[in-house]
Amino acid sequence: MSQLFPVSHAPHIRDKSSTNRIMLYVIIALLPTTLFGIINFGFSALLLVLVTIASAVLAEWAFNKITKRKETIQDLSAVVTGLLLALNLPPTLPLWMGILGSAFAIVVVKCLFGGLGQNFMNPALGARCFLLISFTGPMTTYATSVFDKTDAVSGPTPLAILKAGQTVDTLQMLIGTIGGTIGETSVIAILIGAIFLILMGVIDLRIPASYLISFVVFILLFGGHGFDLGFAVAQLCGGGIMLGAFFMATDYSTSPITPRGKIVFGILLGVLNGLFRMFGASAEGCSFAIIFGNLLVPLIERVTIPKPFGKGGER
Repeated sequence: MSQLFPVSHAPHIRDKSSTNRIMLYVIIALLPTTLFGIINFGFSALLLVLVTIASAVLAEWAFNKITKRKETIQDLSAVVTGLLLALNLPPTLPLWMGILGSAFAIVVVKCLFGGLGQNFMNPALGARCFLLISFTGPMTTYATSVFDKTDAVSGPTPLAILKAGQTVDTLQMLIGTIGGTIGETSVIAILIGAIFLILMGVIDLRIPASYLISFVVFILLFGGHGFDLGFAVAQLCGGGIMLGAFFMATDYSTSPITPRGKIVFGILLGVLNGLFRMFGASAEGCSFAIIFGNLLVPLIERVTIPKPFGKGGER
């Protein structure tokens, strides 16, 4: 007597992960660097974070209401976008610019292209570059840390100091008691959040590892300091590269899904970031590197997609 087995439509393997849960994990992972940024820069940083998140959520709610689309703010993606944008902004930025950036990220970069999963670039970085081009002065005026013993209100970032050929305190950069944007200063806080995401299975190491390794190799080869590991580590700890590598380059919507594609994507970002820092006018370059990489993701996936067995692939 034959035994019958029930058969259902694919997919047959289901996972407990949902968009809401993944976004919640990202928010939790960003808490260490957010809290440190608020401690490092004070009340102005807290206010900018809250206003930017609130305006991102409001922009998505308003867009869905006006266009009569299903409400999506409950998936927390707008919260993540607003938080990431705030962490990429200097704490002295006027609040109305933060609101404008959130609206641009949600409406222009995300919703007009179909919403979550349809955007072709990271919304937070798209908004940061929009603000950087539109309001260069306020976006490049960095407040000093509350731990700074000088009387200065603003000053150059460690990357700008390195660009000028001077030395920096790498340990201070590792801890984060330096000037910069709200969420990019403390490498330790960023790594705590990154480890949490890896343990929760939200991200894997292919993109961030290939990104950071290729960046260090580029710096050692073309940084003009020879095989100076101290200089390479300082470049690694400065700016937004650590935040970008773990929290923005790994964005599901704008990064490759193929294993080889992730590695190619990470190497591309590392080379572009190194190129922008060493030979560009700015001391940074992470945001533009990731956005350029986002634009090339369809091509990367086309050339790295595995060939089906028996369809020209290896036998």
